Amino acid sequence: MANIVLVDDHALLRKGLATLVKNLGHEVLFEADNGKHFIENLQPKSLPDIVLLDINMPEMDGYQTAGWIKTNHPSIKTLALSMYDDENSIIRMLKNGAKGYLLKDSEPSELQDAIVALMKKGYYYSDLVSGKLINAINKIDDDGSDLKNLIKLTNREIDFLKYTCTELTYKEIADELCVSPRTVDGYRGDLFEKLQVKSRIGLVIYAIRNGIVILN
Repeated sequence: MANIVLVDDHALLRKGLATLVKNLGHEVLFEADNGKHFIENLQPKSLPDIVLLDINMPEMDGYQTAGWIKTNHPSIKTLALSMYDDENSIIRMLKNGAKGYLLKDSEPSELQDAIVALMKKGYYYSDLVSGKLINAINKIDDDGSDLKNLIKLTNREIDFLKYTCTELTYKEIADELCVSPRTVDGYRGDLFEKLQVKSRIGLVIYAIRNGIVILN
């Protein structure tokens, strides 16, 4: 059983989620309308295991709230619950410390899987968000393999991977690296081939899981 806090500004959805969480066998410590309300109600002596966190909220949104949790209570695991499935939203939440990302139209069984994974492994990434990529990376991890020892990256490729984990566009990354956009396209293409991924999210997950970018 996990102790959970719900943070979502839609009261009806939040109440329904609270009922679902309880039916799954977990405890809801409290509910909050936004990040500010969450902070005001958080009890340092009774911290939740997991915060189910919406992204789009007034006053203090999910990005800001996840960042605050990461800085002030890193033991709390943040699971983002959102309608957004775009790469920028996912990358931003991961960078701000989210340990999982689940779409709101997911089945209840997947929410249970996410909660169990967060409690046991400390992270959960939905197949709906990252597809077969995450399954492949997790399989390598389960086998005890070290990707960094298997794949040789140049210093320039590592720098590019670090910038990929930010909100910068590829053109802006080229400016930061003082190279042309075409050169950055080359870095991206080479890494897609080396790492066997097909999207920016794939690059980000690789960087996070192999310690190139540290979220904690």
